[in-house]
Amino acid sequence: MDDANAAHRHVPVLLNRTLELLAPALENRPAVVVDATLGLGGHSAALLAAHPQLTLVGLDRDPQALEMAGRRLTAFADRTHLVHAVYDEIADVLDGLGLPRADGVLFDLGVSSLQLDADERGFSYSRDADLDMRMDPTRGPTAADVLNTSAPGELVRILREYGEERFATRIVSQIVKRRETRPFTRSAELVELLYAAVPAASRRTGGHPAKRTFQALRIEVNGELGALRRALPAALGSLSVGGRIVVLSYHSLEDRMVKRELAAGAASRTPVGLPVELPGHGPELRLLTRGSEPATPDEIEDNPRAASVRCRAAERIREAAP
Repeated sequence: MDDANAAHRHVPVLLNRTLELLAPALENRPAVVVDATLGLGGHSAALLAAHPQLTLVGLDRDPQALEMAGRRLTAFADRTHLVHAVYDEIADVLDGLGLPRADGVLFDLGVSSLQLDADERGFSYSRDADLDMRMDPTRGPTAADVLNTSAPGELVRILREYGEERFATRIVSQIVKRRETRPFTRSAELVELLYAAVPAASRRTGGHPAKRTFQALRIEVNGELGALRRALPAALGSLSVGGRIVVLSYHSLEDRMVKRELAAGAASRTPVGLPVELPGHGPELRLLTRGSEPATPDEIEDNPRAASVRCRAAERIREAAP
């Protein structure tokens, strides 16, 4: 990958809709926005350009992404704080910067273009590479470690829960048999096994046979759902009244989690049957999207990675209950 040009080649997903949803919380005043998944900085650059008084806090667990985004955001350096952190550390990052609240928070979840396009990272099943899949390559077990050391029952759980893979037991049986003689090291080895393990009829109708297993391994290696489960309440708790959150999800597990968290904040806590709203029991959030919004056909044509995106957004309308 040509690092010098990669950031500028990157097309942010749902950029215009994201700017539209966040604008009322940011425009015409000093404001703070947290890009919790900075990536190559496309959304952040557009936000900083659109709001001259905006301060950006950009988080990413990938040191390479931070470096590349930093170069892209050089013109805004006096208004940016880029931090090597996972998104469930939002509250600690803001506290460390002396920023009590955020006026906007953006999550663009899943694997970034940088990670997907870098052959050596092992995220893609279409190119042979080391089975790594770590978003932060400086820490933690790799996908190969998970495949080679996890108990069979744990592997089945990972594939079923995170990949929604209906052939999980069949696949894991083949993985265990293979690793007894040759531990997995390369992505092509796993793809070859998956082609053999997934029935031909499913291969013809269900997409690439490696898609679900690779997704499951990536989620497990990076602890994505656990981090998101912690990050959503932390982000909502950091929002000022009038502040807005936008979340872009790319698979149903993420989207369901986001839906539950935002719906809970938008619901009254007054017991059913009482004729009036109890003080302090009303909704804390106002939903800004009707369900989850997909990308338009035109955007998908321009940017195929937008095909699976689902956008949800909400506004804080009162302080969180103590």
